[in-house]
Amino acid sequence: MRIARFTTGEEPQFGVVTGDLDEHGQLSEDAVIVALAGDPLYVGMKVLDTEYRLPDVRLLAPVLPRSKVVGIGRNYAAHAAELGQDVPPEPLMFLKPNTSVVGPNDPVFYPRQTQDLHYEGELAVVIGRICRDVPPEQATDVIFGYTVANDVTARDLQRGDVQFTRAKGFDSFCPLGPWIETDLDPQNFIDGVRVQTFLNGDVVQDGSTADMIFDIPTLVAHVSSVMTLLPGDVILTGTPEGVGPMQVGDEIEVFVAGIGSLTNRIATR
Repeated sequence: MRIARFTTGEEPQFGVVTGDLDEHGQLSEDAVIVALAGDPLYVGMKVLDTEYRLPDVRLLAPVLPRSKVVGIGRNYAAHAAELGQDVPPEPLMFLKPNTSVVGPNDPVFYPRQTQDLHYEGELAVVIGRICRDVPPEQATDVIFGYTVANDVTARDLQRGDVQFTRAKGFDSFCPLGPWIETDLDPQNFIDGVRVQTFLNGDVVQDGSTADMIFDIPTLVAHVSSVMTLLPGDVILTGTPEGVGPMQVGDEIEVFVAGIGSLTNRIATR
C-alpha cells in the first residue's frame, strides 16, 4: 500500500495511492489518491469516500518526523572507498533535523556556506510505533514502511567540521517521497533492491541494497539501542557509490525499485 501526504490547496491530507508503477517508478495516468481520515501513523487506516486524480494534487513529504531523522554513514563499502574512508565496525549514526525534510518537487536550496553540495540517493525506513532496544528479528514489527530519500550533503563542510550536523542539517537537505510503501518484503532488500540516482537525466548512482554492510534489522536494532524511536521517525540506510556535486538548476531524481521516484531541483534561496 502506498501512503501519501498531499494537498489540493487546502490543509494537508493523507491518502492511499492506487495505480501501477512502470519500470521508471512512474504511476499510470489513471492513478488516484483515496483520502484517509487523519494521519495513519496515529489513527490507523480510516478510508474516506473522497478520491482525487493524482495529477490534481500536490504531493508533500509523506512523513514529517515528530522527532528525528537518523542517518547511517558509509553503509556501502564502495561509497566509503570513494570518500577515502574505512568501513565502520558498527553502524555510523548521525542526525538530521526534521526541519531538513521537504517533499517531491520541492526545491533544495544551495546554502551560501558551501561550495560543494552533493546528492546521496537512499532507501529510507519509516518507524511505525514507539520502540526501544528492538531485537533484529523483531525489527519488521516496528517498521511502518519505506520511502525514497536524498541525504543532501555539503561535502566541504563535512570535511571541515569532521562531524556531520551542519553539513547535513540545512533546511531542505532531506527530500523524502513520493509516498510510503508499506507492503515491501524486507527479504527483497537482502536479495537486492536497485537504488539509482539521476543527475539531469544521467545515471550517477546505480547500487543495490544487497551491498549494504549492515542490513535494515541491524540498523533498527542498533539505533534503538541508543535512542527511543517514535512513530514517524526516519532511518536513512546509506548511499551507494557515485556521490557527486550538484549545481543550481540541476534536477536530481532518486529511484528505489518497488517504491518509486523522488525528484527535486537545486535552487538559490
